[in-house]
Amino acid sequence: MSDLVIAGVDDSGQSMDAVAYAAREAAFRGAALRVVHAQARPGRLPVDTVLPRAVVEGARRTAESLVADAVLRARSTEPDVEVSGLVLPGEPLSVLEAQSRTAGMIVVGSRGHGGFAGLLLGSTATGLAAHARCPVLVVREHADPAGPILLAVDGSPAGAAAVRFALEEATAQGAPVVALHAWTTWNAQLPPPQDPSEPYSNPPGALAAAEERLLAEALAGTCELYPDVKVEHKVVRRPTREALIEASRTARLTVVGSRGRGGFSGLLLGSVSQAVLHHAHSPVVVVRG
Repeated sequence: MSDLVIAGVDDSGQSMDAVAYAAREAAFRGAALRVVHAQARPGRLPVDTVLPRAVVEGARRTAESLVADAVLRARSTEPDVEVSGLVLPGEPLSVLEAQSRTAGMIVVGSRGHGGFAGLLLGSTATGLAAHARCPVLVVREHADPAGPILLAVDGSPAGAAAVRFALEEATAQGAPVVALHAWTTWNAQLPPPQDPSEPYSNPPGALAAAEERLLAEALAGTCELYPDVKVEHKVVRRPTREALIEASRTARLTVVGSRGRGGFSGLLLGSVSQAVLHHAHSPVVVVRG
Protein backbone atom coordinates (compact mmCIF):
# COMPACT_ATOMS: atom_id res chain seq x y z
CA MET A 1 0.00 0.00 0.00
CA SER A 2 1.12 3.57 -0.67
CA ASP A 3 1.66 5.66 2.44
CA LEU A 4 -0.65 8.44 1.20
CA VAL A 5 -4.44 8.83 1.12
CA ILE A 6 -5.94 11.77 -0.79
CA ALA A 7 -9.26 13.37 0.18
CA GLY A 8 -10.89 15.62 -2.40
CA VAL A 9 -12.84 18.40 -0.71
CA ASP A 10 -15.23 21.16 -1.73
CA ASP A 11 -17.80 23.17 0.23
CA SER A 12 -20.51 20.49 0.26
CA GLY A 13 -21.51 18.81 3.51
CA GLN A 14 -20.96 15.38 2.01
CA SER A 15 -17.40 16.35 1.16
CA MET A 16 -16.60 16.83 4.85
CA ASP A 17 -18.01 13.37 5.56
CA ALA A 18 -15.61 12.04 2.92
CA VAL A 19 -12.71 13.77 4.70
CA ALA A 20 -13.60 12.03 7.96
CA TYR A 21 -13.85 8.70 6.15
CA ALA A 22 -10.48 9.32 4.49
CA ALA A 23 -8.92 10.02 7.89
CA ARG A 24 -10.14 6.65 9.17
CA GLU A 25 -8.77 4.95 6.05
CA ALA A 26 -5.40 6.60 6.62
CA ALA A 27 -5.43 5.38 10.22
CA PHE A 28 -6.19 1.82 9.12
CA ARG A 29 -3.31 1.93 6.66
CA GLY A 30 -0.80 3.79 8.83
CA ALA A 31 -0.73 6.38 6.05
CA ALA A 32 -0.61 10.15 5.82
CA LEU A 33 -3.66 12.09 4.62
CA ARG A 34 -3.56 14.96 2.16
CA VAL A 35 -6.69 17.12 1.84
CA VAL A 36 -6.88 18.66 -1.64
CA HIS A 37 -9.18 21.37 -2.97
CA ALA A 38 -9.22 22.22 -6.68
CA GLN A 39 -9.81 25.93 -7.20
CA ALA A 40 -11.47 26.44 -10.56
CA ARG A 41 -11.84 29.94 -11.99
CA PRO A 42 -14.78 31.79 -10.38
CA GLY A 43 -17.92 31.21 -12.37
CA ARG A 44 -15.94 28.96 -14.74
CA LEU A 45 -15.03 32.03 -16.79
CA PRO A 46 -12.98 31.75 -20.01
CA VAL A 47 -9.23 31.41 -19.51
CA ASP A 48 -8.49 34.80 -21.09
CA THR A 49 -10.81 36.69 -18.68
CA VAL A 50 -8.85 39.08 -16.47
CA LEU A 51 -10.24 39.03 -12.94
CA PRO A 52 -9.92 41.87 -10.42
CA ARG A 53 -7.22 41.24 -7.84
CA ALA A 54 -9.74 41.44 -5.01
CA VAL A 55 -11.80 38.65 -6.57
CA VAL A 56 -8.77 36.40 -7.00
CA GLU A 57 -7.51 36.99 -3.47
CA GLY A 58 -10.98 36.53 -1.98
CA ALA A 59 -11.44 33.21 -3.79
CA ARG A 60 -8.04 32.07 -2.59
CA ARG A 61 -8.82 32.94 1.04
CA THR A 62 -12.13 31.08 0.82
CA ALA A 63 -10.39 28.00 -0.58
CA GLU A 64 -7.67 28.08 2.08
CA SER A 65 -10.29 28.42 4.82
CA LEU A 66 -12.19 25.46 3.42
CA VAL A 67 -9.08 23.29 3.42
CA ALA A 68 -8.16 24.42 6.94
CA ASP A 69 -11.62 23.38 8.17
CA ALA A 70 -11.25 20.01 6.41
CA VAL A 71 -7.83 19.46 7.99
CA LEU A 72 -9.34 20.17 11.43
CA ARG A 73 -12.16 17.71 10.71
CA ALA A 74 -9.64 15.03 9.76
CA ARG A 75 -7.47 15.64 12.83
CA SER A 76 -10.47 15.57 15.15
CA THR A 77 -11.53 12.26 13.60
CA GLU A 78 -8.10 10.62 13.79
CA PRO A 79 -5.67 12.65 15.97
CA ASP A 80 -2.73 10.34 15.28
CA VAL A 81 -2.87 10.67 11.47
CA GLU A 82 -0.47 13.08 9.78
CA VAL A 83 -2.73 15.52 7.86
CA SER A 84 -1.78 18.22 5.36
CA GLY A 85 -3.84 20.52 3.15
CA LEU A 86 -3.34 21.78 -0.37
CA VAL A 87 -5.14 24.23 -2.69
CA LEU A 88 -4.39 23.70 -6.38
CA PRO A 89 -5.67 25.63 -9.40
CA GLY A 90 -7.73 23.71 -11.95
CA GLU A 91 -10.84 21.65 -12.44
CA PRO A 92 -11.48 19.01 -9.73
CA LEU A 93 -11.23 15.96 -12.01
CA SER A 94 -7.90 16.91 -13.59
CA VAL A 95 -6.39 18.00 -10.26
CA LEU A 96 -7.44 14.87 -8.38
CA GLU A 97 -6.46 12.54 -11.24
CA ALA A 98 -2.95 14.01 -11.11
CA GLN A 99 -2.87 13.56 -7.32
CA SER A 100 -3.96 9.92 -7.68
CA ARG A 101 -0.71 9.04 -9.46
CA THR A 102 1.25 8.93 -6.21
CA ALA A 103 -1.51 7.84 -3.82
CA GLY A 104 -2.66 4.52 -2.44
CA MET A 105 -6.29 5.67 -2.40
CA ILE A 106 -8.36 8.73 -3.23
CA VAL A 107 -11.58 9.47 -1.35
CA VAL A 108 -14.42 11.73 -2.53
CA GLY A 109 -18.09 12.28 -1.79
CA SER A 110 -20.60 10.94 -4.26
CA ARG A 111 -21.92 14.41 -5.09
CA GLY A 112 -19.97 17.61 -4.79
CA HIS A 113 -20.98 21.25 -4.76
CA GLY A 114 -22.76 22.55 -7.83
CA GLY A 115 -24.11 19.26 -9.16
CA PHE A 116 -27.55 19.00 -10.71
CA ALA A 117 -30.29 18.26 -8.17
CA GLY A 118 -31.46 14.67 -8.33
CA LEU A 119 -28.22 13.20 -9.64
CA LEU A 120 -27.09 10.17 -7.63
CA LEU A 121 -23.42 10.61 -8.50
CA GLY A 122 -21.44 13.71 -9.40
CA SER A 123 -19.22 14.11 -12.44
CA THR A 124 -16.00 14.22 -10.39
CA ALA A 125 -16.71 10.89 -8.67
CA THR A 126 -17.70 9.28 -11.97
CA GLY A 127 -14.66 10.63 -13.80
CA LEU A 128 -12.22 9.63 -11.08
CA ALA A 129 -13.60 6.08 -10.97
CA ALA A 130 -12.79 5.81 -14.66
CA HIS A 131 -9.47 7.67 -14.84
CA ALA A 132 -7.69 7.66 -11.46
CA ARG A 133 -4.41 5.78 -11.17
CA CYS A 134 -5.25 4.35 -7.75
CA PRO A 135 -8.38 2.87 -6.13
CA VAL A 136 -11.17 5.44 -5.74
CA LEU A 137 -13.43 5.33 -2.68
CA VAL A 138 -16.76 7.11 -3.11
CA VAL A 139 -18.56 7.84 0.16
CA ARG A 140 -22.28 7.33 -0.45
CA GLU A 141 -24.09 6.42 2.76
CA HIS A 142 -23.15 5.64 6.34
CA ALA A 143 -21.83 2.10 6.37
CA ASP A 144 -22.44 -0.66 8.89
CA PRO A 145 -19.14 -0.58 10.85
CA ALA A 146 -19.70 -4.19 11.93
CA GLY A 147 -20.46 -5.43 8.43
CA PRO A 148 -18.11 -7.30 6.10
CA ILE A 149 -16.25 -5.97 3.08
CA LEU A 150 -18.32 -6.96 0.06
CA LEU A 151 -16.16 -8.02 -2.89
CA ALA A 152 -17.53 -8.45 -6.40
CA VAL A 153 -15.79 -11.34 -8.18
CA ASP A 154 -16.16 -12.06 -11.90
CA GLY A 155 -12.83 -13.54 -12.96
CA SER A 156 -11.76 -10.50 -15.03
CA PRO A 157 -8.31 -8.79 -14.83
CA ALA A 158 -9.86 -5.76 -13.10
CA GLY A 159 -11.64 -8.18 -10.79
CA ALA A 160 -8.29 -9.72 -9.83
CA ALA A 161 -7.00 -6.30 -8.78
CA ALA A 162 -10.18 -5.80 -6.75
CA VAL A 163 -9.59 -9.12 -4.96
CA ARG A 164 -6.10 -8.01 -3.93
CA PHE A 165 -7.37 -4.65 -2.75
CA ALA A 166 -10.25 -6.12 -0.74
CA LEU A 167 -7.98 -8.56 1.09
CA GLU A 168 -5.45 -5.83 1.86
CA GLU A 169 -8.27 -3.63 3.15
CA ALA A 170 -9.69 -6.49 5.22
CA THR A 171 -6.26 -7.01 6.78
CA ALA A 172 -5.96 -3.31 7.60
CA GLN A 173 -9.46 -3.12 9.10
CA GLY A 174 -9.55 -6.55 10.72
CA ALA A 175 -12.74 -7.25 8.76
CA PRO A 176 -14.19 -10.37 7.12
CA VAL A 177 -14.85 -10.49 3.37
CA VAL A 178 -17.93 -11.72 1.52
CA ALA A 179 -16.80 -12.64 -2.00
CA LEU A 180 -19.91 -12.50 -4.14
CA HIS A 181 -20.22 -13.92 -7.64
CA ALA A 182 -23.56 -13.51 -9.37
CA TRP A 183 -24.51 -15.25 -12.60
CA THR A 184 -27.41 -15.92 -14.92
CA THR A 185 -27.75 -18.21 -17.91
CA TRP A 186 -26.95 -15.16 -20.05
CA ASN A 187 -23.54 -14.41 -18.58
CA ALA A 188 -22.40 -17.83 -17.32
CA GLN A 189 -19.32 -19.42 -18.84
CA LEU A 190 -20.41 -22.69 -20.47
CA PRO A 191 -18.37 -25.72 -19.38
CA PRO A 192 -17.07 -28.04 -22.15
CA PRO A 193 -19.83 -30.46 -23.26
CA GLN A 194 -19.48 -34.05 -22.10
CA ASP A 195 -20.74 -35.29 -25.44
CA PRO A 196 -18.89 -33.56 -28.37
CA SER A 197 -21.68 -34.58 -30.74
CA GLU A 198 -24.12 -32.48 -28.68
CA PRO A 199 -22.21 -29.21 -27.97
CA TYR A 200 -25.01 -27.67 -25.89
CA SER A 201 -25.66 -30.69 -23.68
CA ASN A 202 -24.55 -30.58 -20.06
CA PRO A 203 -25.81 -32.45 -17.02
CA PRO A 204 -28.08 -30.64 -14.52
CA GLY A 205 -26.11 -28.30 -12.27
CA ALA A 206 -23.13 -28.00 -14.64
CA LEU A 207 -23.50 -24.24 -15.02
CA ALA A 208 -23.76 -23.65 -11.28
CA ALA A 209 -20.74 -25.88 -10.63
CA ALA A 210 -18.70 -23.99 -13.23
CA GLU A 211 -19.52 -20.66 -11.58
CA GLU A 212 -18.55 -22.05 -8.17
CA ARG A 213 -15.19 -23.05 -9.67
CA LEU A 214 -14.75 -19.61 -11.22
CA LEU A 215 -15.13 -17.96 -7.81
CA ALA A 216 -12.80 -20.41 -6.09
CA GLU A 217 -10.12 -20.02 -8.77
CA ALA A 218 -10.38 -16.22 -8.76
CA LEU A 219 -9.71 -16.16 -5.01
CA ALA A 220 -7.33 -19.06 -4.55
CA GLY A 221 -3.86 -17.58 -5.10
CA THR A 222 -4.53 -14.23 -3.44
CA CYS A 223 -6.33 -15.65 -0.41
CA GLU A 224 -3.28 -17.75 0.38
CA LEU A 225 -1.33 -14.50 0.86
CA TYR A 226 -3.82 -13.33 3.52
CA PRO A 227 -4.46 -16.41 5.66
CA ASP A 228 -5.83 -14.39 8.58
CA VAL A 229 -8.72 -12.92 6.58
CA LYS A 230 -12.00 -14.80 6.84
CA VAL A 231 -13.48 -15.03 3.33
CA GLU A 232 -17.02 -16.27 2.71
CA HIS A 233 -17.67 -17.60 -0.81
CA LYS A 234 -21.12 -16.68 -2.06
CA VAL A 235 -22.46 -17.66 -5.51
CA VAL A 236 -25.97 -16.56 -6.45
CA ARG A 237 -28.03 -17.02 -9.58
CA ARG A 238 -29.18 -13.45 -9.99
CA PRO A 239 -28.34 -10.38 -12.13
CA THR A 240 -24.99 -9.03 -10.95
CA ARG A 241 -26.00 -5.42 -10.38
CA GLU A 242 -29.11 -6.37 -8.45
CA ALA A 243 -27.23 -8.87 -6.28
CA LEU A 244 -24.42 -6.47 -5.38
CA ILE A 245 -26.69 -3.54 -4.59
CA GLU A 246 -28.84 -5.68 -2.31
CA ALA A 247 -25.82 -7.24 -0.56
CA SER A 248 -24.31 -3.78 0.01
CA ARG A 249 -27.07 -3.02 2.55
CA THR A 250 -25.15 -4.86 5.26
CA ALA A 251 -21.59 -4.14 4.07
CA ARG A 252 -19.10 -1.69 5.56
CA LEU A 253 -17.55 -1.28 2.11
CA THR A 254 -18.22 -2.59 -1.41
CA VAL A 255 -15.28 -3.30 -3.71
CA VAL A 256 -15.66 -3.68 -7.48
CA GLY A 257 -13.34 -3.80 -10.47
CA SER A 258 -13.61 -1.01 -13.00
CA ARG A 259 -14.61 -3.33 -15.85
CA GLY A 260 -15.86 -6.89 -15.82
CA ARG A 261 -15.66 -9.61 -18.42
CA GLY A 262 -17.71 -9.21 -21.54
CA GLY A 263 -17.84 -5.41 -21.62
CA PHE A 264 -17.20 -3.31 -24.71
CA SER A 265 -13.47 -2.86 -25.31
CA GLY A 266 -12.30 0.69 -24.73
CA LEU A 267 -14.78 1.49 -21.97
CA LEU A 268 -13.02 2.64 -18.80
CA LEU A 269 -15.95 1.93 -16.50
CA GLY A 270 -18.29 -1.03 -16.88
CA SER A 271 -22.04 -1.11 -16.40
CA VAL A 272 -21.84 -3.07 -13.12
CA SER A 273 -19.34 -0.69 -11.49
CA GLN A 274 -21.40 2.30 -12.66
CA ALA A 275 -24.61 0.82 -11.24
CA VAL A 276 -22.96 0.05 -7.90
CA LEU A 277 -21.48 3.56 -7.70
CA HIS A 278 -24.92 5.06 -8.25
CA HIS A 279 -27.05 2.76 -6.11
CA ALA A 280 -25.03 0.91 -3.45
CA HIS A 281 -26.01 1.34 0.20
CA SER A 282 -22.41 1.50 1.41
CA PRO A 283 -19.27 3.36 0.39
CA VAL A 284 -17.83 1.94 -2.83
CA VAL A 285 -14.25 1.39 -3.99
CA VAL A 286 -13.56 1.06 -7.72
CA VAL A 287 -10.26 -0.67 -8.53
CA ARG A 288 -8.77 -0.50 -12.01
CA GLY A 289 -7.05 -3.60 -13.38
